[in-house]
Amino acid sequence: MRYVELNRESIDQALNEWSPSQAGAGVVALLPEAEKDHLSVLQEACRERGLALAGGIFPALVGERRFLTHGVWLLCFDQMPPHFLLPALNTAADAVGAVVAAAREGLKTYPPGAPKPTLFMVFDGMLPNVASLLDGIYLELSNRVEYGGVNAGSETFQPMPCLFDDRQVLGDGVLGLLLPGTMAPTLEHGFEQPERAMSATSTEGNRVAMIDWRPAFDVYQEIIKAQYGIDLTRDNFYEYAVHFPFGILRANGDVVVRIPVALADDGSLFCVGEIPENAMLVLLQAPAAGAHGCIGRLAEHLRSAHGSLQGTQLLVFYCAGRRMHLGGDAEEELAELQAATGVGELAGALSLGEIGSTVRWGYPMFHNATLVCSPWPVP
Repeated sequence: MRYVELNRESIDQALNEWSPSQAGAGVVALLPEAEKDHLSVLQEACRERGLALAGGIFPALVGERRFLTHGVWLLCFDQMPPHFLLPALNTAADAVGAVVAAAREGLKTYPPGAPKPTLFMVFDGMLPNVASLLDGIYLELSNRVEYGGVNAGSETFQPMPCLFDDRQVLGDGVLGLLLPGTMAPTLEHGFEQPERAMSATSTEGNRVAMIDWRPAFDVYQEIIKAQYGIDLTRDNFYEYAVHFPFGILRANGDVVVRIPVALADDGSLFCVGEIPENAMLVLLQAPAAGAHGCIGRLAEHLRSAHGSLQGTQLLVFYCAGRRMHLGGDAEEELAELQAATGVGELAGALSLGEIGSTVRWGYPMFHNATLVCSPWPVP
């Protein structure tokens, strides 16, 4: 992985230094939103060299144990993994079928007995039904692949073309990559489950209208007041919501985080990610940096799955909502992650929702407020 300034001279120098010796090489690129108008420079450089290109545009990058709003990460593959870029998922007649067909086509290139690849999906963060899409994809592909992914786009949650290849940039879609099995990702969030649970009695996608048969915001206000002593109002909702997300209770005891990001006039709450009707919810308090052993557990899971990472690079996607909650402490968490894993460098991006499981071989779920990590280099 190479971090360079997004100008023609720097890109040419990086690609010349890499200089892959075989056909079929390619680049997966991570861009920050502030550099989106310079994407064409990278596309042109890759086209001229006959390099495949795929990537996403994110609120910011992760690098130098901090968050960067300039430059570009180039993940250089001597043999580009099978990949696909699909537009217009929100209006597709069969979005799940399109993703599954593209993934199956890519799987044809993997010989029998090869390590199970990871289907890593980068969705446009404005898609309202990522969790449902994951359910459908898993029902079709099951355990033929491991799963991981993130949402790209703008931290303002305004529509923005954010997925690209060497010739186009589009929104409302997904970029799929069948990454080597050695890059199977690990995910953690560090939230603790409180005792009181409630029911999402009326929902539609990512909109929660009623909780325990009452307007969602009324219940949300009451619990925050009772548990944390905070007088929540419509005026200060956006100040506090990122610190007090919902958690969806799963049958295996896991908690899937959903951050409220908007409040409607009728008291409905809109979250990043769907909440199924009648789901059992808890109100969470976002943890401090590294609290509840989150980073240590993440590092241990990485070592268990991949062995020692000492001196290597680590691909890291860090939730934008988590950074908003932690403020300056988010960079301290990055430093703790590098120390705990022993890697030489962290490289990645700020994401708008994450895909994976907190256990190996687990069911893929759409999360908020997590870290998703994959080892690098690729053999």
